[in-house]
Amino acid sequence: MPSAQSAAQVLGLSLLSWLTLLAAAPRAVAAEGWSLAPAGGGRPSFYAEGAPGAVLQDTVSVTNPGGHPVTVRLSGTGTGTGVPVTFAERSVRVPARTRADIPFTVTVPAGAAPGDHAGALVAEDGTGRTATVRIRLRADGPALSALTVEHLAVHGDRITYELVNRGTTVLVPRLAVHADGVFGRVLLDRAPRTLPVRLAPGTRTRLSEPWPGHPALDAADVRLTATAAGGARDTASAQARFVPWGAAAGAMGALTAGAAVTVVRLRRRRGDKAAEPLSTEVELTGAAR
Repeated sequence: MPSAQSAAQVLGLSLLSWLTLLAAAPRAVAAEGWSLAPAGGGRPSFYAEGAPGAVLQDTVSVTNPGGHPVTVRLSGTGTGTGVPVTFAERSVRVPARTRADIPFTVTVPAGAAPGDHAGALVAEDGTGRTATVRIRLRADGPALSALTVEHLAVHGDRITYELVNRGTTVLVPRLAVHADGVFGRVLLDRAPRTLPVRLAPGTRTRLSEPWPGHPALDAADVRLTATAAGGARDTASAQARFVPWGAAAGAMGALTAGAAVTVVRLRRRRGDKAAEPLSTEVELTGAAR
C-alpha cells in the first residue's frame, strides 16, 4: 500500500502534467493557423513608389505550419483612386509545413495625384478565415497644397460653408471666424482652430459654425479664413442682415395708418369736396408715400 508521501508525489506530478498541457495548448492551436506576410521577412507591410502608370513588382508569402494543406485565394483592395494588384496565381494550395511565395505587381494609377495611396493584400481560405497585409503606394509628382472656402452663407444662428481640397496632398484644415457689425463693431471673433476633418485631394466637405449669440438688429460682414499645411490658405466673406421681423411689421403698420390719416386731413383742409369720401385708391396711394 503506497504511503501518504508517495500519493502526494503522484498527485503533484499529475497536476504538473496537466498545467504543462494547458500551457502548450494555445501554442499548438496557433501553430495550426496559416499566415500572410511580405516575402523575405522583416517587413510589416508593402511599400512601393513610382510615377503614374509605372508597374512595380513584389512577393507575398503564405506560410502553413500545420499538418494539413490549405488553399487560399488572394485579392487586392484599394482606397481613393485604388491600387490595382495582379497576382501570378490568385488561388494557391500550400502543403503542410510549407511556405508558398507568390509574385504580384502593383500599378500606379495613371490619373493618381502625387502623394500616398492606401491598399491591401487579402488572403482567404475555405473556412472564411482571412489575413491582410497593407500596401502603401506613393505616386511621384509635385506636392501642391491648395484649399478654397466656398458657398459661405449665414442662416440665423448658423454659418454654413464648404471646404474644397484643390491640391495634391491630404489636408487637415484650420478655421478662423470673424464678423463685424455696423461702424466696425466686432460681433464674432474665433481664433484659428483645427477642424476634425481630413480632406483627400479633389474632395469637398460641407460644414457649419454655430452662432447662437448673433445680434437681433444689425448688419454683419462675416469672414472665414481656412489654412492648412504647405501654405494652403483662402478667405471668403458674406453679408448678413439681422432684423426682428415682428417689430418691423408692427412699425410698418403704424406708419401706414399715419400716412393715410395725413392724406385725409390734407384733403379736407383744402376744401375740395370735403363731404365726398376718399376712394380706396387714394388712401392706398397716400399710405405708400
